[in-house]
Amino acid sequence: MLGWELPPYNSGGLGVACYQLCKALSKKNIDIDFILPYKHDEPVDFMNIVAAHPQDVTAVKMSGIAYDSYKYIYADGTEENVSLYEQEHHYEKAVAKLVEHGQYDVIHAHDWLTFRAAMRARQVTNAPIIAHVHSIERDRAGGNAGNPMVREIEYMGLMIADRIIAVSEHTKKCIVEDYGIPAEKIDVVHNSIDIDAIVPLEGDNAYHYLTSMKQQGYRVVVSIGRLTMQKNLPNLLYAAKQVIARAPKTLFVIVGSGEQYFELIELAAKLGISKNVIFTGFQRGKNWRDSYAIGDVFVMPSISEPFGLTPLEAISYGTPSIISKQSGVSEVINNCLKVDFWDVNELANQITAVVRSDALRDELHANSFREFEKLTWDTSADKLHGIYHQEAVGVAA
Repeated sequence: MLGWELPPYNSGGLGVACYQLCKALSKKNIDIDFILPYKHDEPVDFMNIVAAHPQDVTAVKMSGIAYDSYKYIYADGTEENVSLYEQEHHYEKAVAKLVEHGQYDVIHAHDWLTFRAAMRARQVTNAPIIAHVHSIERDRAGGNAGNPMVREIEYMGLMIADRIIAVSEHTKKCIVEDYGIPAEKIDVVHNSIDIDAIVPLEGDNAYHYLTSMKQQGYRVVVSIGRLTMQKNLPNLLYAAKQVIARAPKTLFVIVGSGEQYFELIELAAKLGISKNVIFTGFQRGKNWRDSYAIGDVFVMPSISEPFGLTPLEAISYGTPSIISKQSGVSEVINNCLKVDFWDVNELANQITAVVRSDALRDELHANSFREFEKLTWDTSADKLHGIYHQEAVGVAA
C-alpha cells in the first residue's frame, strides 16, 4: 500500500482514512506493507510501515497541507527545500527499489501522489494496481481544472490501474466526467469512522470564552477543515452576515489553516462581522475535539467534497451538521441539512433555523447519531477484500 501520510503526522482526512481502512483490513489476515515518504515511529501493530525516505518525521517540516512541499533537515543542520514534484519523484524511485525485496499480490495506491510509484512497482512485481481516489484535481481546485501536471498524472494512473476505488458515487461521477474512465472499472467504497477509536471528551471545554458566551445566550456555528478554495469558506462568511443580521447572538468558529487564512480574515472585516467570527488556526487533540463539542451546528459547505469525514466527527461529539449536497458523506447520512454549495441564501436560512431552535438542533443530532452508530470500516474492508481477491486471482490465472 502506497500512501502519503498517517496519523499523528497528518494534515487532514487522507491519513485518517488510510489508517482506519488498514486497521479493518488487517482483521481479514491481510498483510500490509504501507510505504510512506518518511519514517513513522509511532507504534502500529496491524501493519508494517516502511519509510521510502530515511528522514525521521521530526526532521521533516510539512506546510500543514497534505498536497504541498517538504523541507528536509539533515543531521549537520543543513536544510533542503523539496518541492512536491521532487518529493514524488524521490518516492517513486524508492518504492521501485523497496518492492524488489517483497512478494506482493496487490499494489494499492492512494491518490495521485502515489500513482507513478505504483506504476513503477508493477513493473517490478507484475502485481495489479488498485488506484484509490480520495479526491481528484477538480476537487482540490474548487471545481476548476487545476494543475495540468497533476491532471496528467491522475489520468495516466487511472487509465493504467486495473481497478479504481472511489470514496463516493460523487467521486466516481467526477472521475468518469473528467477522465473518460469506464464506469464499470470503478467501485465505490465509502469512507467510514471507527466509533471505538473516538477519544471521549474530558474536562471543561478548552474554549472558555465561547462557553461563557453560550451561557449568555449565544449560539456557535463551527467549521473545521483546510482553508482552501475547495472548502468554500467565503460563501460561509457571506451566509454568516445574513445569519448575524437575523440572530445577532451567533458566533462563527473557523478551525484550520491554509492559503486562504488571511483572505478570510480580511473578508470577515469587509463584511463587518469580525466580532462574530473567530479563527483558531490548526488544532489537534483536546482543542480539536472541543471545537466540535462547543458547536450548536457544524457546517461543511464544500464546493466538491469527495467524502468528508468532519460531519461524522461532529456527530460523534454531539453536534448536528449542515453539509454540501456536492459531498460523498451526504450519501451515507440522511438526517442532516443539505444545501447546494453555491446557495448562500439557503445556507443562511438553514443555519438561522438551527441556531434559533434548540429543539431542531437536538432532533437533528439524535436522528443522525442513530445513523452514525451503524457505520463501520468493516463494511469497506469487506468490499476491498473481495476486490483484492478478484484482481490477485486474475493475475495468477
